[in-house]
Amino acid sequence: MARKKRRSKGMVGQVGLGIMGSAFARHLLDAGFNVIGYDVSPAAGRDLSRLGGQTARSCAEVAARARIIITSLPSPAAMEEAYFGRQGIAAGARPGTIVIEASTMTLELKESLRRRLARRKVVLLDCPISGTGAQAAVKDIAIYASGDRRAFNRCRKVFDGFARSTYYCGAFGVGSKLKFVANLLVTIHNLSTAEAMVVGEKAGIDLGMLYRVIADGAGSSRMFQVRGPMMVRGHYLPPHMKSKIYQKDIDIIRAFVRRLKCPTPLFDGSIPYYTAALKQGWAMHDTAAIHAVLRKRAGLRGRSPGRTTRKGR
Repeated sequence: MARKKRRSKGMVGQVGLGIMGSAFARHLLDAGFNVIGYDVSPAAGRDLSRLGGQTARSCAEVAARARIIITSLPSPAAMEEAYFGRQGIAAGARPGTIVIEASTMTLELKESLRRRLARRKVVLLDCPISGTGAQAAVKDIAIYASGDRRAFNRCRKVFDGFARSTYYCGAFGVGSKLKFVANLLVTIHNLSTAEAMVVGEKAGIDLGMLYRVIADGAGSSRMFQVRGPMMVRGHYLPPHMKSKIYQKDIDIIRAFVRRLKCPTPLFDGSIPYYTAALKQGWAMHDTAAIHAVLRKRAGLRGRSPGRTTRKGR
């Protein structure tokens, strides 16, 4: 249902209306901004229209109509097309436009985009998000912002519109480095949650009780709290983060720590379980599906309550 009209705080552009981007747009609309968005999926555009936003025909149209744009995109190829395709952001953006880049990508890619946009007097901020899709849906995410400080200050109200907290972290790229550290921990904690659930199940403990008790104690973590309920049910849909997409994040972190020549034994030990989840058909399910990998290796059989097939959607 469309929102009632009220005085707008201004127009914000949104390129990418997937799990994260659609949540950003909805919160910005709730906060009183006008939102114009574009996604390659027509259905995503229709969803935005139903919420009261405006659907653009291209990234260039978004850039022509909004002075602050947020991008949340799934791959380097999608970013190249969205920014510098024939109908990309660069084709429509005016000098002084600010782009809040919220995706998790390599530093090299983001720096390349920053330099190319700067030639057109468009400012790119590196602003990755800490939080899952489920957290974004309830505005429970943190932003690690880095880049031009004046541009960041101009975007402060926009950040407040779709995030729980925002940190200005310094020079361009520092935000991404912090996101790599955060996702390294997410990778480990997600596996530790699955491990705890499988140990509990093998020990004959009711998993609902295990979740309630452990979540309230010293052994808990945000990943335990976010993904534990999915593992209790053995049901990994809808995805907060698709396993297939998260593999990109794992590859980025792995390359980053290798360049640093830094030992990461727990992260390295986690990777095979995410790889196994993809091979076993869980690519379109949430990364909580590594729980199914561990259950199989532990010899646990049968379906947990609410478990579905692995077709995804």
